Amino acid sequence: MTTIISFQADQAIPFIKQVRLQNPLVHCITNDVVQNFTANILLAIGASPAMVVAEEEVESFVKIANSLLINIGTIEQSSARSMQLAAHTAMMTKTPWVLDPVAVGEVLTFRTNIAKALLSCYPTVIRGNAAEILTLVGQKSQAKGVDSQDSTEIALEAAKELASQVQTIVAVTGKVDYVTNGQQVYAISGGDIALTRVTGTGCSLSAMVAAFVAATPDDRLTATASACFMMKRAADTAIHQQGLGTFAISLWDQLSLMETIS
Repeated sequence: MTTIISFQADQAIPFIKQVRLQNPLVHCITNDVVQNFTANILLAIGASPAMVVAEEEVESFVKIANSLLINIGTIEQSSARSMQLAAHTAMMTKTPWVLDPVAVGEVLTFRTNIAKALLSCYPTVIRGNAAEILTLVGQKSQAKGVDSQDSTEIALEAAKELASQVQTIVAVTGKVDYVTNGQQVYAISGGDIALTRVTGTGCSLSAMVAAFVAATPDDRLTATASACFMMKRAADTAIHQQGLGTFAISLWDQLSLMETIS
């Protein structure tokens, strides 16, 4: 039986500092809805975002980037080709890359098939909600649009299975985040329900993971958990009493100000 380790603040601090120190260039092929929000989140944590999506350019840009994010949220034929080219290049150049399999499931077969095909390029990390992770291992899942109706606890065994199958790290995120390499499991609690009511927080977390694994290649499991911890802790301290717009801006503020965690 796998021991679940509660992730602590002192584990995250060195990884947060490394991102700020190294300022990794994160190549984002992400969905149209969240590009601006994601870029600002990356800037807030000390990374450099680049949204290069043309299939004529992605291979060249992967070669100079420190990491790659592929988010299939608004996928179509052209972007799918860009994603496949970028993922293959990342595999060949050993550039760390993160797959965010947004809304995969029985209904949306095009994106589901693309996401499963991308697994053959061995993503460094897969970051998704419970329904998405269950789908990738062929299990039944429940979702409402892009939002999972399954708990992360239900998907934990699937996350471990997927991590072992693909030889990757899987972060299944929700009320409690679980980060696993198939053997070791970190649990990250905290956060605020407002995270589920602002568009782009999950997608931006995937971009944060890409920055963290680029900055700390020697321990990408803890790096991934640190990114999840940073987002939850920022949400804990962000102002949301005045409404979700204030919360979104305050989330950027808290991420940009976070140097130490108490």
